[in-house]
Amino acid sequence: MQIPEWTKPALYGAATGAVALAIIGFSWGGWVTGGSAQELAAKQSASDVTAALTPYCVEQSTSDSNRVAVMAELGKASTYARRGIIEKAGWATPLGADAPNRDLANACAQALKPA
Repeated sequence: MQIPEWTKPALYGAATGAVALAIIGFSWGGWVTGGSAQELAAKQSASDVTAALTPYCVEQSTSDSNRVAVMAELGKASTYARRGIIEKAGWATPLGADAPNRDLANACAQALKPA
């Protein structure tokens, strides 16, 4: 069987083009692997849940009988310590959860930031 002379350069060109396309696609084209896509989706869903539950946390703070003391403690606390105060008060623990949500506590601390 006779293979035309142009076959070898054509195959090399196709392989080089495929490699270049993959490099450009993953570097600048926005292509991602399945693992990266799942990681991005998990981060986005956690962010969306936090945004959706922040009003719940603020509502918990307004209905708490110990609100005045906790808000006074928040006013005195550093930015770093506010999350712990909100977690300890139970305002960042969603219904049905056993432990407070760290991201929710941070968002709630930002929303309740004393003036």
